[in-house]
Amino acid sequence: MHNLPRHAGVLMHLVMFVAGACLSAVAAAQAPPQGSVPLQKGGATVKISEHVYVIPDFKVGMVPNVGIVVGSRATLVVDPGMGLPNGQVVLREVQKVSQGPDLYIVNTHFHPEHTTGEVAFPPSAKVIRAAAQQQDVDEMGMQFVERFRQRSPEIADLLKEATFRTPAEIFEQEKVLDLGGVRVRLLWLGPGHTRGDTVAFVEDDRVLFSGDLAMKNLFPAFAAPQSDSRTWLASLDQMAALQATQLVPAHYEITDSSAIDGYRSYLTALRARVAALKQQGTSSEEAAKLLVDEFKRQYPAWDQPSRVQAAVAAVYKELP
Repeated sequence: MHNLPRHAGVLMHLVMFVAGACLSAVAAAQAPPQGSVPLQKGGATVKISEHVYVIPDFKVGMVPNVGIVVGSRATLVVDPGMGLPNGQVVLREVQKVSQGPDLYIVNTHFHPEHTTGEVAFPPSAKVIRAAAQQQDVDEMGMQFVERFRQRSPEIADLLKEATFRTPAEIFEQEKVLDLGGVRVRLLWLGPGHTRGDTVAFVEDDRVLFSGDLAMKNLFPAFAAPQSDSRTWLASLDQMAALQATQLVPAHYEITDSSAIDGYRSYLTALRARVAALKQQGTSSEEAAKLLVDEFKRQYPAWDQPSRVQAAVAAVYKELP
């Protein structure tokens, strides 16, 4: 296993402090509706292509779209949900469709609703992570778990046994998995939503698991100190080049490459508006207030326009 370099103590504390400071807004944006418990729905798995199944999120906050990719020798699970109870639901769904004996788990990023369901899987299941995502886990993983626990007693109960499994393998940029009759390309594309953003492309089926990097009718969340619109735009170009026919986002409905185009148009427009306002001497805070309302009007079908505020702050720092 590749051993990741450790930051010096001072830098580590700084990163943890900044991550903690930004988490309240992130958690609030991702929190489920009042009275809703973030549970994966058993028996709801849908087959979307020859080798790919999805457990939909039904637009419930803190519930991901879970991917199941089935080959003759192995099965890959993408984002196994939040905590032991959800992971158990996912595992039962996986067992209904698996063919081979081997199991792999991949996370699109380190947030607890995408990772901590791993604890329900047998020790033989192999977790594969990008090096940058493992760095996120090491530096911020359990801190995020604790903050998520504070959202509600129900979420605290889901996460009471939460932890992050030690990966069987860490890759730098790209890893190809042969599941037996189906190949999956794992690509690290961050930092965008987080530093360790990872997508999974099922080559034979042309299905792309895009994480939070491209979603339909949901504003993107700049959710980490490392979030960067320039890298995010480059990631969108890389995803578009894959020519996927179906796109399974981290949240909301299954879609197609139009979600990539939508995020590219939004981020390009956002950068242009922030640049103009900054050149006029508008502060980051004032720009955020203006642009939340402006982009809410431009994208009336998109949910969570409050996310524009963090995006403006990130882009403002990037620009000269």
